[in-house]
Amino acid sequence: MLDLTEVLTDEGKEVQRTVDLQLDTLSYRFGEFQVAGKMPIEITVQNTGDRKLLLKGTAQLEVMIPCARCLEPVAVRLEIPLDMELGSDNRDYIDGYDLNVDQLVHDEALLVWPERVLCREDCRGLCGVCGQNLNEGSCGCEPADLDPRMAKVLDIFSKFKEV
Repeated sequence: MLDLTEVLTDEGKEVQRTVDLQLDTLSYRFGEFQVAGKMPIEITVQNTGDRKLLLKGTAQLEVMIPCARCLEPVAVRLEIPLDMELGSDNRDYIDGYDLNVDQLVHDEALLVWPERVLCREDCRGLCGVCGQNLNEGSCGCEPADLDPRMAKVLDIFSKFKEV
């Protein structure tokens, strides 16, 4: 929490504070992700009048996100810009004279969330039959039967392999 008393009571007032994040996890509908590292945030808050606050700063988090192919956790660094205008009556982030910085960073992290995370470019993923992580070795499963409609496509690829 960041105490905004000094800013809210004086139009035109600007303060700069260092805030330590308390976030340990980021929870969304698509999953819960462990915060493995976080840096204190330098936040500047300015009362621009008309019950509005201008907020500037950047949050840096390291979040454990599963690889899109093998599901192993990958440490991903998120740089979350906090450059916005808030109404002083914004109940999502401001409670009385306190700014809930953790909630703000939590919500803004979605805007910089990576579309796809890989543990490495050549990740082999999981076996479609037994679920073995193929990066750790083969499992010996027979390849799953493919749709017979794909037989012609496989023929084309096999001819290219012979060349």
